Amino acid sequence: MNVPAILTGLLSEFWTLLADMAPYLLLGFLVAGLLYVWISPRMVERHLGGKGLLPILKAALFGIPLPLCSCGVIPVSASLRKQGASRGATTAFLLSTPETGVDSIFVTFSLLGIVFAIFKPVAALFTGLVGGWLVTLLAEDEPAVAREDLKCNDRCCAGEEDDACGPDGAGEPRGGKLRRALIYGFITLPRDIGPSLLVGLLIAGVITVAVPADFFAGVLSNRFAQMLVMMLFGIPIYVCATASVPVAAALMAKGVSPGAALVFLMTGPATNAATVAMVWNLMGRRTAVIYLATIALCALASGLVLDSLFTIPEVAAAAEPRELLPAGVEIASILVLVAVLAGSFYEPLVARFAWVRRAVAAARGARSLTLLVEGMTCAHCARSVRGALGGCRGVEATEVDFKSGTARVTGRHLDIECLRGAVEGLGFKIVGPPKPGDS
Repeated sequence: MNVPAILTGLLSEFWTLLADMAPYLLLGFLVAGLLYVWISPRMVERHLGGKGLLPILKAALFGIPLPLCSCGVIPVSASLRKQGASRGATTAFLLSTPETGVDSIFVTFSLLGIVFAIFKPVAALFTGLVGGWLVTLLAEDEPAVAREDLKCNDRCCAGEEDDACGPDGAGEPRGGKLRRALIYGFITLPRDIGPSLLVGLLIAGVITVAVPADFFAGVLSNRFAQMLVMMLFGIPIYVCATASVPVAAALMAKGVSPGAALVFLMTGPATNAATVAMVWNLMGRRTAVIYLATIALCALASGLVLDSLFTIPEVAAAAEPRELLPAGVEIASILVLVAVLAGSFYEPLVARFAWVRRAVAAARGARSLTLLVEGMTCAHCARSVRGALGGCRGVEATEVDFKSGTARVTGRHLDIECLRGAVEGLGFKIVGPPKPGDS
């Protein structure tokens, strides 16, 4: 085994993928930030009430451009449901949102071509419509899941619009819309997807270097069988929509059909344990079963349609990615992207000094409680929980770590019922009673 050659090939492939996607990913970050400000979850909530198919269509359409992963969509969907959205509309939003996003669309265009970039959001829309319609038809009358009344004493936590809250009322920073868009697009979103994106690029590089050309075409030549394997691989794991694209590109280079790659792109981002548990707890068992079945069947159907389109010579020719930007632009974009990803770790580093805030609060007679929160899987989850807890009366400082599943709240006259209701109102769960201090 020639280790230096393998490492050189891996780094070369990593650089090539990064060069191809960096300009489009930066553009996607910018557009995602603008959409986050102008199409806020508050706006989505106002349009998804009522019965019938129109709210389902609106929910699926709203979900396509929003840059929310299957973890980040949980608190938004829980809020939609509490604000009166039907089960069908909430399910449509849950299905269409994590499968794509404006940043994912740009990256898909850069690595997989225009046909994929158009077809993937169309498939996400189709999935959302089918899932929402099936839930309306088969599960809209399902008995409501028993839940404790959610108690909260603050306007943000109660769901009222306030300048102190961000676009989604979850404690985003104050400021003009452009500033908030830039903060979300180039700090918050990269912090959410950065680690997954780097892992996806490394996996793609390993596949490219270690797997022989046309490996899958030789070992598993049946395209439908490839789709089944990609579905079984994609459903239980979680990879965000943007990070899954370089992996899909590497799989296609090794003989996986376009339809099978699409199945992976649809099932991987749309499913994880936290999302399924949220659907089960918030909307019922029947809805959760329909949710999973819709993802699986629509992914397979979309894969079959895409493979049939690729048999048309004109479509296959148009699908090939093309070099559109000069090398200098790609190199500059890589440098900017590296700076953005490095800057996204600023807040976690600052959080290490949160003991200063705790010490000041303790000197004023405040106490600290540690909550064990179940279901957090990304930085977006942690940010939503932090914002919800900060909206409760008496809270002076909050620290949330999604990796350990803990939330530490410091303040005077803490309302434990409000804290519990704020977290569980987002679709997460507090396990056991709050513990004092750092325990």
